[in-house]
Amino acid sequence: MSRLIQAIIGPRVPADELRSRPARYLTPTFMFMVARILLLVSVFFPYWHMELEAPQYPKGLYLTAYINHLSGDVREIDGLNHYIGMRPLGEAAKFERSVAVWAVIAMFLLVEGAAFVHTRWAVVLAIPAIAFPAGFLIDLYFWMRTFGLNLDPDAPLSSSVKPFVPTVLGEGGIGQFKTYADLGSGYWLAVAAAVLTIIGFIFHRRAYKPLFERMHREASAKGGAP
Repeated sequence: MSRLIQAIIGPRVPADELRSRPARYLTPTFMFMVARILLLVSVFFPYWHMELEAPQYPKGLYLTAYINHLSGDVREIDGLNHYIGMRPLGEAAKFERSVAVWAVIAMFLLVEGAAFVHTRWAVVLAIPAIAFPAGFLIDLYFWMRTFGLNLDPDAPLSSSVKPFVPTVLGEGGIGQFKTYADLGSGYWLAVAAAVLTIIGFIFHRRAYKPLFERMHREASAKGGAP
């Protein structure tokens, strides 16, 4: 194994060390495994919900956002948004939705790879999975803001509605329309995956930092030997 590769992936655990302290080395691997499973499962659950109350819809309208598609009363909500000049919801985050599942699969594999890298480079592999929940909210806010601040001036009710930023979480609304938005179970599974990954790195550092330091000492001793 070259020095460069060894410096990146780190030392391997000696068999006798693994037998004597299995929990020390299996704990981070187990946490990374659970984290990536939760992340993958989150694809099948909603990330965001919104309920819209309007006079002509006394039972309310509902919108559910998964990472790769929208469901619910999308057509009816688009119809209402048309009157104030807001673009159809399906035009938002087209690229993000088209690559979302593949992105989650990539993060799944990166976290899996982090379990086999026994240096600080493992953190780099897991950064996308850790940052993913925050990235989802930032992207959602970006599109809500973009749509709300760029209303069609030729819309039927354009003169009575000024550009606004729709509420991403909690209660909001404009005029006689009220909205209630919250995060879905898929989002919280992604958050749990990120938290478990972070905790996994605490155990990862405790397990492999001493081995990495010993590897460096041995390499330095060999390099200084006559």
